[in-house]
Amino acid sequence: MDKLACATVAKVLGAFFYYSPNSQIVQPLINPLLHIDKLIDWQNPSLISQQCQTLMTEISNTDLDYQFSLLFEGQGDMPAPPWGSVYLDQEQLLMGESQERYRQFLQQHGITLNTGMNEPEDQFGLMLMAFAMLLDKNQPQAAWQLINQHLIIWSSNYLAKLKNNGISQFYQALAVIVEQYLQMISI
Repeated sequence: MDKLACATVAKVLGAFFYYSPNSQIVQPLINPLLHIDKLIDWQNPSLISQQCQTLMTEISNTDLDYQFSLLFEGQGDMPAPPWGSVYLDQEQLLMGESQERYRQFLQQHGITLNTGMNEPEDQFGLMLMAFAMLLDKNQPQAAWQLINQHLIIWSSNYLAKLKNNGISQFYQALAVIVEQYLQMISI
């Protein structure tokens, strides 16, 4: 897969996993997301096209910001916490040992994720955007290391929960798309 296309898809998907659908950052990315089936050659193009149809149907859902808040910011029990340490550390808490190893990895490769908030860097969307940053900085080996040593090891558990979240068809479809993307790039 072309490095530029790979990074572009990671940026678009990462943004939707990190920012609210009505945010100024995500608004210009709606059209690329709805046509993500055309950005790269997918292994299962019919499945991706089907998910894009779901996204198109759901994007105008007035509850989409609320669904995002429930799934990514937490209001009570989170059905699919988006942080790696929840899945990787024994205590299943934020800011665990896996988060610290990931933070050190980012520092080693000159990646600073300044979101303006004191939060763990191992958030799923942030990790996809960091992967794209490494590709943009022409550090493909570090980019694949991020995917294979820091993201893939927990993403299947997370995405399975997100696909079965019972809250949002939009985020269920997004989970299917990103799962297909990760399968393609982790080969």
